[in-house]
Order: sequence, then C-alpha cells, then structure tokens
Amino acid sequence: MTVRETYSGRLASNADRLRRAVPLEARDRRWLTLALVPSVVAVCVYLATNPYPAYGAGLYTQIAEEIIAGGYAPPTRIPGYTADGVPFAYPPLQFYVLAVLIDMGGDPVTIARFLPSVAVVAVQIPVYLLARDYTGSRPAGAATAAAVALNPQILEWHISAGGVVRAFAYLYALTAIYAGYHVFTSGDRRAVLGGLAAFGLTLLTHPTYSLFVVTTYLLMWAVFDRSLAGLVRGAIVGLGGTVVASPWLAWMASVHGVETFAAAGSTHGGIGGGMSFLYGAISVYTAIPLVAAAYLLVVRRERFLPLWFVAAEVLFKQPRFSYTVGSFALVAVGLDVAGRIRALDRAGPRNVDWRAAGTAALILAATVGGGAYLAYEMTLVTDPTTPEFLDDEAVEAMEWAATETPEDATFVVLGDAAEWFPVQAERTILVGPWGVEWEGADKYEPQLGAYKNVSACQTASCVERTAATVGANPDYVYVPKGRYTVRGAGMVQFGSLERSFERSPRWELAFENEGVAIYRARAPE
Repeated sequence: MTVRETYSGRLASNADRLRRAVPLEARDRRWLTLALVPSVVAVCVYLATNPYPAYGAGLYTQIAEEIIAGGYAPPTRIPGYTADGVPFAYPPLQFYVLAVLIDMGGDPVTIARFLPSVAVVAVQIPVYLLARDYTGSRPAGAATAAAVALNPQILEWHISAGGVVRAFAYLYALTAIYAGYHVFTSGDRRAVLGGLAAFGLTLLTHPTYSLFVVTTYLLMWAVFDRSLAGLVRGAIVGLGGTVVASPWLAWMASVHGVETFAAAGSTHGGIGGGMSFLYGAISVYTAIPLVAAAYLLVVRRERFLPLWFVAAEVLFKQPRFSYTVGSFALVAVGLDVAGRIRALDRAGPRNVDWRAAGTAALILAATVGGGAYLAYEMTLVTDPTTPEFLDDEAVEAMEWAATETPEDATFVVLGDAAEWFPVQAERTILVGPWGVEWEGADKYEPQLGAYKNVSACQTASCVERTAATVGANPDYVYVPKGRYTVRGAGMVQFGSLERSFERSPRWELAFENEGVAIYRARAPE
C-alpha cells in the first residue's frame, strides 16, 4: 500500500467515523487543550504589554452608547464622527453585546481591552475541529490552531479593540465553515442546523466575514459534493442564516436603502481587493502558503485547500483570511511529508507515536518562540502589531475637553486618538473616516485622505487648509506631542506644529500636558 493510499484511506475512515460521532470525544481532550495553549499565551502577552487596548473601538462604543440612550432601539445615525454623524448601518449583534456590558457598568476601554480575547481563544475550537476532520489527524488539528493563534497578522485584527466585533465574526465564521464541511461531506442534519445558526450570527456581525463563509461554502460544494442534494443543504444554510438576520436586513433597507451595502463595498479594497496577487505582487508571507497549496494540488491532487487559499487571497484585501487558509495548507503539507518519511523508515520502536510526540513538542516550542516574538514586537516603541491609540495623557486631554469646552464644540484631532475622541470627550470630530464607508467611496476617500494628511501637518496653516478640504472649520485642534500613530503607523511630532500654533494669531493654547496640546480658535476681533 502506498503512502497516498494510506493517507486517503485514513481520511475516508476518519470521515465515516465522524459522521456517527459527536464533534468532541475523550481522545480530543489533550489535543484540544494543546490547541488552546498558544492562543492563551498570545492573549496573556498582549494584556501584559498593552495597558490600553490596541487600535480603536471608539466608534463601536459610541454606537453602543446610542443604543443604550435609545432604550435599545437601533439608532439611525451616530453623532460625533464628522459634522453630520455617520449612518448606523453595521450589522448590530456585537454592538448590542457591547451595549449590555456597558449598561451593566463596564468601562468601555476595559471592555475593548479584554473582550476580544474571549473570541481569540474560543475560535481555536472550530479551527482545531476543521483541521482534525479534514486531515484525519488530531495532532494536525492542534498544529493548525497553533499556527492561526501565533500569526501576528491574524492576531492583530482580532485581539485589538476592534476585535469586540471582528474577533467574534471570525469565531462565528469558522464555526459556520466547520459545520459546512460536514454539510457537504456527510449531509449531517445537525451540521446543517449548526451552520445555519453560525452563518446567521456571522451575517449579524460583519459583512466581510459573511462573504468569506459564502465563498467557502460554494467551494466546498464544488469540491466535495456537486449534487442537487448538497446544493439544497447549502441553500438551507444560506437562506436560513439570512432569515436569522432578516429583521436587521429589513430595517437597514427601510432606513438606509439597499444601496448602502454597495456603498460600503466600494471601500476598504472592496470585493476582489487582493487582485494584485495575480500580477506578481506577492510577499514572502503569501508565497510560502502558496507553495504549500501548489504542493497539495500537484502532489496530493487535493483541490479544496489550494482553491480556498487562492479565493481568499484574490477576493479579500485583508490578508488575515488567506493566512488563515494558509495555516491549514501548511499543516496539511507537513502531515503528508511526515507520512511519506514514516513510510520509508520502518525501523524503530512502534510502541510510541513519535509523529504525535514530535507534533506536540513542535507546538510547545512554537508557543514559546512565538510568545517571545510577540512580547518583543508588542513592547517595541514602534509596535507594528498592537499599537495603542490611547495613553494616560490622551485620556487626561479628552477628560478636559469633556468638562471644559462647550457641548457643541468641534475638534480636529491629529493622530489615531481621534477614533476614541468623540466617545471619551463627548465632542465632535470634523475629520475622520470612521463609519463614513457606509456613505460610499465619494465621501469616505476624502475623509480618509484629509485625516491622514492633517495628521502629518507641520504647520497651523497646513492643518487649516487640509481640514477645509472636507469643509471643516474647527473650534479646537488636538495636537499629539512626540510619537503617535496614524492608521496604526508610527509618526513623530518634533514640536514644529506646536510652535506654529503658538505663533499663529488665530489660535491660543487651551490645554497642555506632556503628551497633548489643544489649541482654541481665537474669537474674531
């Protein structure tokens, strides 16, 4: 019997057994525990090195506050972000979860720091199960979960503050995909119901992750089934999930119009945002899983993982999707290579599963090494993975603005602290892209450009000119001192902007601490 026949036979046997088994068995306990360890380590490193949440969840918190203020009725617009506010067109599920936690007395910044970690750890369960069932190997399931947990690009967008939405969308999406695997390989009715519920939750959480699920289901049907019955089962999941989300979809269409969905789709790279992959613009982080996918296609004659990887790379600008699929492909290749080596080497004792023991040791070593790398990266001054938008000085400045400026005061805030400013200071920022994507690229792109350009200004006149490009004439300008970030990228303010404001007859210093200066527009004489 060849290696290929052995491997295929094991997959078939495992699939038959799993059709009759519950998702988790006693034999999964140690491997699932091992699968969770890397994510727990990553979470602990993040919390230990980030006294404030990475990135921003200010708009998300403002939405939750508006939900609470309206007696849990969905708001139509969210004030504070641009002069007119922004539409509340986001899928609502996690905002209601956030609203409940805040309404129970939770501090929004603390919630944004801790809540995403729950989903970051929990998502390892469907990742483990999907990889286990696809490869027929529990060690491979644990190794795939470890690869996902320790990938900085995947981690960055889920463990950070925005993970109050994105991390849970990732959890629901991977759960739906795990169920989908059994929808199309075994026709299990429980999988259909589970997939329906998980897809409904995904639709109610994030549109991009919902598209990831839809794409994956279509590929699974094309590769694993291609029968009318399989198509019907997949349609039940899709239509059933849409029914679960239908109250929100109906509300959205009646309040904002169906064109709002297309408007948001034209921003953030849109569908097909990864098309540069087809023109040779490939990073090493894409090239490695691409080679693994090619190996599976050419050597193993497996189609699903290669097609899934290419689809994720081409359809989504955000690489976290292709890196997730790439983790499955890399581990599948490792399992196949290990099987071939073992088939060639029949010597040695057979009372110990050296391949399983080696996988466990590799996962633990990767966890130690990956945790150390994350700790190093997250403590860099120019931390590229989990940059914080807030610090003590920023919070103090926002508290001052909340108590010492008129309620209708408007601000231009330089740097990423702007994202948190409306909810922390309860004042309006006139320049910023957050939430504007729901009004289309023609409004989103000017706001994004103005925000990035104004945050890089070195003179007061530059701030005035740049703000004016989106019709902004602020009462106050918030200037960070020293190092700060713009869209997560580090910048340094050497004081030239502060000196320019101090020399300007149109502005006066209203507040200052070690990290922030706020200038007030002088009343015309």
